[in-house]
Amino acid sequence: MFAFKKYKLRNFNLPMLLCIAALCVLGYMILSSAVINDSDGASTMQKQMIGFIGGAVLMAALTVIDYHFILKFHWVIYVLSIALLALLFTGLGVTKYGATRWLTAPQIGRFQPSELAKVCMIMFFAWFFEKREDKINKASTVFSAIGLFLIPALLIFFEPDLSTTLTFTVIFIAIFFVSRVSYKWIFGLTLGIVPVGGLLVFDAMQEKPLIFKRYMLNRLFSYLNPDEYAASGLTDQQDRAILAISSGQLNGKGLFSSSFDSVKSGNFLTAENCDFVFAVVGEELGFIGSIAVIALFALLVFLCFRTAARAADLSGRLIAVGAGTFIGLQAFINIGVTCGLLPNTGVVLPFFSAGLTSLWCVFIALGLVMNVSLQRKDPED
Repeated sequence: MFAFKKYKLRNFNLPMLLCIAALCVLGYMILSSAVINDSDGASTMQKQMIGFIGGAVLMAALTVIDYHFILKFHWVIYVLSIALLALLFTGLGVTKYGATRWLTAPQIGRFQPSELAKVCMIMFFAWFFEKREDKINKASTVFSAIGLFLIPALLIFFEPDLSTTLTFTVIFIAIFFVSRVSYKWIFGLTLGIVPVGGLLVFDAMQEKPLIFKRYMLNRLFSYLNPDEYAASGLTDQQDRAILAISSGQLNGKGLFSSSFDSVKSGNFLTAENCDFVFAVVGEELGFIGSIAVIALFALLVFLCFRTAARAADLSGRLIAVGAGTFIGLQAFINIGVTCGLLPNTGVVLPFFSAGLTSLWCVFIALGLVMNVSLQRKDPED
C-alpha cells in the first residue's frame, strides 16, 4: 500500500503544491464574491470549505499511497463508475434542466457520477495499457479499449450530457495516444470517425434529430448565428458574461466590488457561482487578474505533463497525462465559453466553481499525480 522505499523527498512536487494552493485561495475568494448577494451564499461557501478541506485530505492520502496499489483494484474502479452511471436510469437520478445527471447520497447531498467516471477512467486505462504494453498494437487490445470506453461514454451521453461526453472522449484520446499505439491505428481510427461525424451532422440538420437533443443544437446554432437567435435569449448568458469581463478593463473593479456599474452586483449574471464564475474573475480582477488565473492553470497542466515525462512507468505516465488533460480541458472550455469563444455548455472551472463532486475529483487526480512524481525517474537514470 505504501512504497516509502521508492519515494524520494527531493522528488516531492512542491511547485505543483504551491500552484494548487494559489488556485484554491483565489477560487475560494472569487466564489465568495460571486455568491455574496445570494440568499444561500453562506451555505454554499460552507460546503465549498468542506470541499477544500476534504479534497486536501484526499490529495494528501493519495500522495503517499502507492498508485500501483490503487491500480490493483482496476475492475472495482471501472465497475463502480459504470454502476453509478447506470443508477441514473433506474429512477434514482435527480433531473434538473431536462437532464438526469445527479444522485443523492446521505450526508453528502447531490453528486455527479460522470465527474467521478473521468477519474475512474484515467486510473482504469492507466492499468489497462500498462498491462498490455507489449501487445499494445494488437487488434484485441485496441478494440477492447474502445469498447470499454464506449460503455461509460454512452451512458453519459444519454443522461444527456454532451459537454461531459466530449471531455470524457478527449481524455481517453490523450491516454490512448500517449500509450504509444501505432500511428497506423490512430490514422485508421481517424478515418473511421469521418463517416460517423457525417452521420452526426446529417442528424443535426433534421427537423427532429434522433441523436442530439434540440436544446444542444440550439446552443450550437445560436453560437454560429448569434443575430438570428438574439431574440430567443440563448445568447444572454454569454453576452452578460462578456460585458462583465470587458467592464473589468485592466485592473478590475476590486474583489467583492459593489459599485453601481457592477454586472455581478446588479444580478445580471446567471450561474456566476458555477459555469460563468470566470466572468467574476474578469470583472473584479481585470485583465491582469484573468491572465494570472489562466497562467496558474497553464502551469498546473505543464507540471502534470512534466511529471508524465519523468514517470517511472507507463501507468504513471498515463495517470499524469490524463489528469493534466482533465484539468486543462475543463479550464479551457469553461473560460472559452465565458469569453464567447466556444458555444455555451455546462463545464465547471476547477477550484472556482461551486460543487463538491468536481472539486474532490480534481484533488483525487492531483493526489495521484503527486504520487507518480514521488516515484519518478531521476535524470541520470
